[in-house]
Amino acid sequence: MSTGAIIAIVVVAVIVIALIAFMVPRMRARSDRRELEQRRERAARDERAEATNRAEQADEAERRARIARREAEAGRAQAELHAERAELHDRGLADQELERDRFQRDPDPDPERPERRDQPARY
Repeated sequence: MSTGAIIAIVVVAVIVIALIAFMVPRMRARSDRRELEQRRERAARDERAEATNRAEQADEAERRARIARREAEAGRAQAELHAERAELHDRGLADQELERDRFQRDPDPDPERPERRDQPARY
């Protein structure tokens, strides 16, 4: 081989080595950027899924709270109803209910006497 050919081969080898030395860090940086972008997308997707899940849980908790509030309101209304009835009984204004209740519980102690069913019980 001639000296010119050897010099040409060496120059080409040096150029190839320089290109490789120059391109490898750029390719590595590009690969790192792609990996970082993929991790960002994955993290954003996971955060969106968690946000959706938490929103659904919050909606369910709000529904349960509305139901509990309505049950509490119904219970409060029942308590007020019983308090009003107690006040009527205290004033003697609900004696007819007591009579009705007594007839419903003990309609006739002696079933052989039909005339007693129509008469209210005497104290």
